[in-house]
Amino acid sequence: MTIKVGDIFPDTVLTYVPYDAKNPEACGLPQQLKTHAAFKGKKVVLFAVPGAFTPTCSEEHMPGYVQSVGEMKSKGADIVACVASNDQFVMHAWGKSYNVKDDILMLSDANGDLGSALGLVNDGTARRMGPIRLARFAIIIDDLKVVYVGVEPAPGVTVSGAPAVIAKL
Repeated sequence: MTIKVGDIFPDTVLTYVPYDAKNPEACGLPQQLKTHAAFKGKKVVLFAVPGAFTPTCSEEHMPGYVQSVGEMKSKGADIVACVASNDQFVMHAWGKSYNVKDDILMLSDANGDLGSALGLVNDGTARRMGPIRLARFAIIIDDLKVVYVGVEPAPGVTVSGAPAVIAKL
């Protein structure tokens, strides 16, 4: 079953490497993020990409969020987060490559728990990317309630891109 507007966002565990302002070049220790604990009482913009450092994700999807994170926060987003099927170290490195610091939370769903709970996974085996890859999507969550879901119907970035999300905030 695929997540839809009005649903409660699933309670899953993701991982990330926190940004360290005192030592921005460091790669810290991975931390767990429990979605209900982290997102309760907050407005969250969560966008998902099939893979960090991949062409569409790097050239189209992520840049829009990097450029628009301030506007999203000014429109009420408490957290802007990116999630992918990559491990937390790859997500941390990808965030560093965009200098996101702690403006965008770079989350890993390497085991596919969140994607499976949302019903938004694809099989990347044919492209040699593994059996569980997140679909490309964006979700707005308000105090754990899903208020927007934009899942890309085809390759490219439209309903999950930053402009579409800003229009829904």
